[in-house]
This record gives sequence, C-alpha cells and structure tokens, in this order.
Amino acid sequence: MTVAETELSTPFTLHDGAVEAFDRDGYVRLENVLEPDALREREPEITGTVLELNTVHAPMEERSTTQKAFLQVGNLWRHSQAARDLVFSPRLARIAAELLQVDGVRLYADQALYKEPSGGITPWHADQYYWPLSSDRTCTVWIPLQDTPLEMGPLSFAAGSHRFEFGRDMKISDESERALQEALQRERFEVDEAAYQLGDVSFHLGWTFHRAGRNVADQPRRVMTVIYMDADIRVGPLVRPEQQDDLDILMPGATLGEIPDTPSNPVLYSLHG
Repeated sequence: MTVAETELSTPFTLHDGAVEAFDRDGYVRLENVLEPDALREREPEITGTVLELNTVHAPMEERSTTQKAFLQVGNLWRHSQAARDLVFSPRLARIAAELLQVDGVRLYADQALYKEPSGGITPWHADQYYWPLSSDRTCTVWIPLQDTPLEMGPLSFAAGSHRFEFGRDMKISDESERALQEALQRERFEVDEAAYQLGDVSFHLGWTFHRAGRNVADQPRRVMTVIYMDADIRVGPLVRPEQQDDLDILMPGATLGEIPDTPSNPVLYSLHG
C-alpha cells in the first residue's frame, strides 16, 4: 500500500472544538486533511473522466445559471479508480461520522463540480432540498483538487443557517440567489468565504446554505465532493419531484420508510467495524 493509500485509510484527528463548531455553524473547514501529492496524483484521471462524461458543451452565454456555475458529473466512482479512492476513503467517512455524531455513514452520492474559467456564480442554496431522507444527519465533503484562491470561486457558507428554515423550498436558481441573499443579510448571518489550500477540505450539513463566486482565474476550479448520510437513515418522505428523481437515480431499489441498504449506498465507515 502506498503512502497516499495509507493516508486515505488512516484516521484523522479532529482539532478541539471541530464537532462543536460543526454543530453550531453547520460547517467546518479542516486544514491538511489530505496529502497534496495524493491529490495531484489523482487529479488528471479524475479530470479526464469528468471531461469524458460531461454532457454540457454549449457556449457559456447559451447555458442556464447552473450550467454556467459548474460542470456536474456524478457517480464518478464507478468510472475512475482515482475518484473511487476519495469516495471510499475511510479517513473522510470517519470524519463525517464524527461530525454528524453518528455511529456510521453510508454513501449517498459523489459529484465532481468543475467551475470553468469565466464560470458564473453558484447561487445560494441548501443541498437537502433534493434529498429524500428522513433526517438532517447528512453532510458533504468539498475536496478541491488544486489551491483554490478567492478568484476561483471557493465555497462560502452562511454560518448557522442550517437552523434557518426560510428558503428550504427553493431549488438552486437565480431566484434562490436573490431571495436568500436578501434574507440572510436581513437576519445578519455571517458569510464565511475563504481560500482553500490543496489538502484542505470542508464539511457542511445538508441544510447549510452556501454559494460560490465566479471563477475569474484562467484555470478551472476542479472539485470532488462526497455526500454522506447516517448509516441508519431512512428514505422519505418525498415532498417534491426532485426527491423522487434522486431516489430513482442514486438509491435504486430503496423503499420508502426503509434504510437505503443498496449496492449504490454502501456503508463507508462504522464505529463497530
């Protein structure tokens, strides 16, 4: 086993206060979680797979707001060993379980989110709008595959917004950007926007509102994400069509009211082995 493979498998010690900060703010930024060389080694294969599977080829001016925001490719772990290494990393999954304060987590989905040069904003939104799940014990790890300065459009968070119920019925759109920007400012939520160094990651809850700025750099912002859910979470209830779509695509064979124990949703970490 290589040093990089060992690192992805061994535990990472959370800093004092990380769990409390995650619970309070709905997100946490963690430095030096992954070895930069391990990410540099995997990035070319991941990027090649993203470009191969990407279906958005229209000129930027002809795209929708979300298409301008990023190229989005899911289920990358089925097509790339480099992506699978990150998605199935016991280190990352254990961090997710510790932050969520659950005994184990299973895979909900993975997504590559590539913001091209001149790519537009990612509007304010909360991911769990789309997820047909019974509780809020879900989170996403955001893994940049290069240093991500502010000009590349790193993720920014509204601290504490996971307890703000306004906007939970809004999908990502120009409307969500306008309405949530106004509401979050009115309620005086602090917005945390910061650069990421290669090897830094962040975890955020499914109901934490977040956005990203434009990419005004001359290089793409390359990011892998993994979405975790409590290993004992159940499916449903379904309250909007997008949740039915996610159920069909990401949890095939799962049944309403039951734990989604499917081949697409394996347990990635369990306290009990």
